[in-house]
Amino acid sequence: MTLPELGESVTEATVSRWLKEVGDPVEADEPLLEVSTDKVDTEIPSPVAGTLTEIRVKEDETAEYGAHLGGLVLLDADLRQGAAFTGYVTPLVRKLAQQNDVDLNQVTGTGVGGRIRKQDVLDAAAAKQKAAAAPARPKAAPSPDAGKRGTTEKMSNLRKIVASRMTESLQTSAQLTATVEVDLSAVARVRAKAKDDFRKREGVGLTYLAFITQAATEALRQYPKVNASIDTEAGTITYHDSEDIGIAVDTPKGLMVPVIKGAGDLNVGGVAKSIGDLAARARDGKIGPDELSGATFTITNYGSTGTLFDTPIINLPNAAILGTGAMVKRPVVVSDEYGNDTIAIRPMMYLSMTYDHRLVDGADASRFLSFVKARLEEGDFGAEFGLNQ
Repeated sequence: MTLPELGESVTEATVSRWLKEVGDPVEADEPLLEVSTDKVDTEIPSPVAGTLTEIRVKEDETAEYGAHLGGLVLLDADLRQGAAFTGYVTPLVRKLAQQNDVDLNQVTGTGVGGRIRKQDVLDAAAAKQKAAAAPARPKAAPSPDAGKRGTTEKMSNLRKIVASRMTESLQTSAQLTATVEVDLSAVARVRAKAKDDFRKREGVGLTYLAFITQAATEALRQYPKVNASIDTEAGTITYHDSEDIGIAVDTPKGLMVPVIKGAGDLNVGGVAKSIGDLAARARDGKIGPDELSGATFTITNYGSTGTLFDTPIINLPNAAILGTGAMVKRPVVVSDEYGNDTIAIRPMMYLSMTYDHRLVDGADASRFLSFVKARLEEGDFGAEFGLNQ
C-alpha cells in the first residue's frame, strides 16, 4: 500500500496515527491511517479487504508521494464474513441473531466459558426493541471535547498550523474590527418562499450565509482594497481580479477554510451549493489540499453556535475577514417613509469585519460594511428564484 496523491502541490505527508494494528482485519475503503500535510489532515482508506501485515512508516514519520506505507494480505469471502465475530456460537444462535438484527459483538454470553446462548440473543433483541419504543428525550448538544477533562494530548498537525498562522497574523498585520447591525427581514421573506423548492431541486439548504456571502462578494467588486493583499517587503499591493471566498468550517479535527473559487461569478443559489458541498466534504475529511488555499477574502459564521459578535483574526494574506453573528429576533425602532417611528420585532444580526489597517482604513471598512448592510436590507434576491417581492 502506497501514499496516494493528496493534492497538486503536496509531495509528502506525515503519519499522524495508524487506526489499525498489524494483524487487524480491515474492510475495503475502511479508514486505515491518518496523515497530515501542511494544508490538511486526512484519512487514507484501505484499498482492499484483508489483514494488515506490516507497518513501514510509523507515526510521526514522513513519507513522500508513492512511498510504501505498509502491507495487506487479501482474505477470501468466507474469512471476511467471519471476521466480524470469531467466537463460537451454534448455527441456531447465529441465525436467531441475524433474524433479530442483533450484533453478536455486543452480546455478553452467560453460557459456560462466556458462550452466547439462545436466551442471550432473545434478551438482547428485547432490550433493543424496548430502547426503540422509548420516547426520545431532548438532549443538549454534546461537547466534542467532553471526554478530555483531566487529560493531556499531543497537538495535532492541523492545530499547530492554525496556532502558528493565527499568531503570525496578529504579529504581522495591524488589525481593527468594525461592526454593523443588519435587519434581515427582507432576506428572511425571500428565503422562506424559496428554501423548500431549492432543497428539493439542489439537495442543500438555502442558508442565510449564502445571502450574506453574495452581498459581501458584490461589495468586494465595489471596494477592491478589501479584496487585496499587501507585501510590505516588496512595497506592493495586489488587487485581486476574482473574488475567492474562504468559508471557515468547524470540523471534528479543527478549523478548516475551504475556498469558493470565483464566487463573484455565482448567484445566491450557486453560493449555497458551494458552501454545502465544501462544508460537508471538509467535515468528512474528503476535502482536497488545493481547495484550502487561494482565498482573497474570508467569512466565518460564528453565529451558528449562538455567538452575537466576535473579533475574528485575519486569514493572511487577506486584508479582511467578515464574521456573521447569530440572528436574533428582538424589538427595534423602525421608521417609515414619512419619518414616523414604531417598534417592531425584526430578525437582527451583527456583522463584524476585522481589517488590516496597513491597507484598509476605517472609512474603507465602513463603506464596505454599509454596502453589505444596504444590500441585505434591500433584499432584492427574489428574481433569481422566480419570486415577485
